[in-house]
Amino acid sequence: MIELDRRRLLAGLGTTLATAGGVRAQGAAQPIRIGVLADFSGSYRDTSGPTSVACTQQAVEDSGLAARGIQVEILQGDHQNKPDVAMAIARQWIDQRGVDMICEVNHSAIALALAGLVQEKNKVQMNSGALSAVITGERCSANTVHWTADTWMLANSVGQATVKSGGDSWYFVTADYAFGHQMERDLTRFIGAAGGKVLGAARFPFPGTSDFSSFLVQAQASRAKVVGLLMAGADMISCIKQAREFGVTRRARLVGTPMFITDIHAMGLETAQGLTVCETYYWDLNDRTRAFLERVKQKTPNNYPNQEHAGTYSGVLHYLKAVGDLGVERAKASGLEVVQRMKAMPTDDDCFGPGKLREDGRKIHPAHLFEVKAPGESRGAWDYYRLIGSVGAEEAFRPLSEGGCPLVRT
Repeated sequence: MIELDRRRLLAGLGTTLATAGGVRAQGAAQPIRIGVLADFSGSYRDTSGPTSVACTQQAVEDSGLAARGIQVEILQGDHQNKPDVAMAIARQWIDQRGVDMICEVNHSAIALALAGLVQEKNKVQMNSGALSAVITGERCSANTVHWTADTWMLANSVGQATVKSGGDSWYFVTADYAFGHQMERDLTRFIGAAGGKVLGAARFPFPGTSDFSSFLVQAQASRAKVVGLLMAGADMISCIKQAREFGVTRRARLVGTPMFITDIHAMGLETAQGLTVCETYYWDLNDRTRAFLERVKQKTPNNYPNQEHAGTYSGVLHYLKAVGDLGVERAKASGLEVVQRMKAMPTDDDCFGPGKLREDGRKIHPAHLFEVKAPGESRGAWDYYRLIGSVGAEEAFRPLSEGGCPLVRT
């Protein structure tokens, strides 16, 4: 049955979702092909999925390659949060469909496996959704770049700030896979460095858990001041709702890492008010972020982009700038050369402003701490955040010298 489902899945993939550059003349260069590999049907659908496709399409439009006669095609694939399904899709895309770059990913185990494949095939992975910091640490790859956020950045920004504001004892409820494990390790480090302590952790099976009651009971019994929810998407939404129902918030503060504006929208401000959120992008942050939203929201009117979606846009746009600089033939011949050019070029876009892509593949930019507004403070739909602080790009992310990436020259 699993193999049959996989065959059906692969047979349905490869459909071109967007094309830039018009009809290709006979004998002209092959198009650049981008595969959006994400969750389109599971717990991370709203935090990745269709909105990441919309942001990829926007990046193609904004790249200006169409005016130069360069064609770009976009494919989408649902990895179902299963590494074996994801790798089957990726191999089919690369070997049979000529995909040059795979983006989004939003699952750390998949991103780590995919890094090996794109290096073997000399293609590119532009990851904006998977969060494990080892992707640009000891498991870094010359063909993989990492946008948006990671466990080190979230732990650094949220962990220390929470301890300093009085939340000095923690209990974790953790998704039991690579992201959750790394998030535990990174948070434990920063909580300890700030003078706090971790009292314990309960790990739940991922994917497939919908009832968090037993894990929340363990968190309550610990008497920790902070319950750290190390999960995302629909799991985060369900767990917060259940925590409020069980009265966890009467004694403890909830801190979600990561948490997205799409989660806040799904919960509603009545449930989410007062939560602390760390995101690297917010649509109403400045004039440039608002301009990006105006361009993209007609493609995704019911699900505003979060930082993961914005990272997909930003990373794809920078990739396409490198393609335009190198030329299609060289870009298709060597993903490694494209990544090297991406690292050599400064980044700049409406989501994150000016920045850079480091030697280890980590894209750095400021991180922002927000407090979720109360219902009476919001001016309307998606007006959910109040900015309470920002951390500069160099301070927000792990120092280059500390990651253990073998690409970094010592």
